[in-house]
Amino acid sequence: MSIKENWEKISKEVEDAAVKSGRNPEEIQIIAVSKTFPSEIVLEAVKAGASDFGENYVQDFLTKYEALRDSNVKWHFIGHLQSNKIKYIFDKIYMIHTLDSVKLAESINKKLKNADKKLKALIQVNIGEEKNKFGIDVSECERFLEKMQNFTNLRIEGLMTIPPYFTKAEKVRPYFAKMKKLFEKLKKFNSDNIDLKELSMGMSNDFKIAIEEGATIIRIGTAIFGERACNAVPKFNVKKT
Repeated sequence: MSIKENWEKISKEVEDAAVKSGRNPEEIQIIAVSKTFPSEIVLEAVKAGASDFGENYVQDFLTKYEALRDSNVKWHFIGHLQSNKIKYIFDKIYMIHTLDSVKLAESINKKLKNADKKLKALIQVNIGEEKNKFGIDVSECERFLEKMQNFTNLRIEGLMTIPPYFTKAEKVRPYFAKMKKLFEKLKKFNSDNIDLKELSMGMSNDFKIAIEEGATIIRIGTAIFGERACNAVPKFNVKKT
């Protein structure tokens, strides 16, 4: 199937899952995870109707950002971000999905403040309490939100998670349900730069369950673009400035 056909298929499945759950399909945003795919492939997805793309690697993203400057694309950074690479992307992305430390928030906010810019952000939560994954522990989320009030150039708009992977997608449901419960609890926390309205969870293998459990953003890569090469992760060698 072509990327256009894949996009149309996913869009229909998202709509069906939303209706089945008694939700408005327009509440759910699809992020096309374009990491490691070249600009030409991303452009095909743009022509098919995709507008929001998720990137994990700074160099990979910067190449596509330059190539697609005129395509009216919204870029989401969904990979772990190191503080020393913030300067390359903070003014080019629409939203960062992986805010997971005070140090990172402080570094991003400093860059934003100096440039007189704002940036939307989601807090990454380690809902499965997995040692090999990034994210804030569930028990620390409320305290973390309180600290985020200090970084006023960051607009904290929701939560994101990557739950444990299961071959049988249904097994992930309890983690999505737990995230939804946490989201509803934390939604009551509001300040000038905090307004939780987005819940980013669900990927190609489990997005229907994520929608049923309340996701407002889903991140779809393989089901749109196909399988990635196992050696596709690029090295970072952008010139220092």
